[in-house]
Amino acid sequence: MADSYLHAPTQVRTTTPLVQCLTNAVVMQFTANALLAIGASPAMVDTPAESFDFAGVADGVLINAGTPSAEQYAGMNRAVDGANAAGTPWVLDPVGVGGLAERSAFLRDSVDKQPAAIRGNASEIVALAGLGAGGRGVDATDEVADALEAAQLLARRTGGVVAVTGPEDLIVSEGRVSWLRSGDPMLQLVIGTGCALGALTAAYLGATRDTDISPHDAVIAAHAHLGAAGHIAATRATAPGSFAVALLDALHQLDRHQLENLTHLREENR
Repeated sequence: MADSYLHAPTQVRTTTPLVQCLTNAVVMQFTANALLAIGASPAMVDTPAESFDFAGVADGVLINAGTPSAEQYAGMNRAVDGANAAGTPWVLDPVGVGGLAERSAFLRDSVDKQPAAIRGNASEIVALAGLGAGGRGVDATDEVADALEAAQLLARRTGGVVAVTGPEDLIVSEGRVSWLRSGDPMLQLVIGTGCALGALTAAYLGATRDTDISPHDAVIAAHAHLGAAGHIAATRATAPGSFAVALLDALHQLDRHQLENLTHLREENR
């Protein structure tokens, strides 16, 4: 169904998915608050001693190597192993891939462990697929459309969903290409919005796992939720500081009518 993503927010709010976030230190609080705002439950469990076991009880897991340490790399590997052993969907957010050797090797190795979804900007997706060198730090230097080939390659390798964020988001899985228009440029002026989106994606995948909402549509729903909330927040805010607060409020208050009217989805025949 073309509108099945519109049903997913209710599923999140009624199931309160538990999301294990192994993410960067800069965005932990914002990510946790974003998850709470949409009706999910965050858990920042990232130590090697605990992350395997916790991934087995979580509904979704986020792997975000934004500010990694040796211990966090180990914790992430354990969490991925625990998620795969338990069948828990996990999301790979390849922050800054391509620019640094150790980070890039870790992220590219993680692709072979079959994440349920990968979420990044165009340059990150191109670099993760081995088709480019990456962007400028965490900023994209490629256009979203230029990442289509890389996204399709990664989707075939993982059997999962690949999302490329930008002015118009690209969501790809085997046999399907979707374009989602939503959001506001102000989202780029608040640190953590992209990282929080990875956590929201894990929440949506976990909440819809045993429903008739496909993983592809669950990933669309996560992006639509943040994008529509960003649009609403921009109408209420005057600058990045007030926007960040308004965004959390909008994530919490968003209803189906707003989601439907503030997003536009189109399917591309491929």
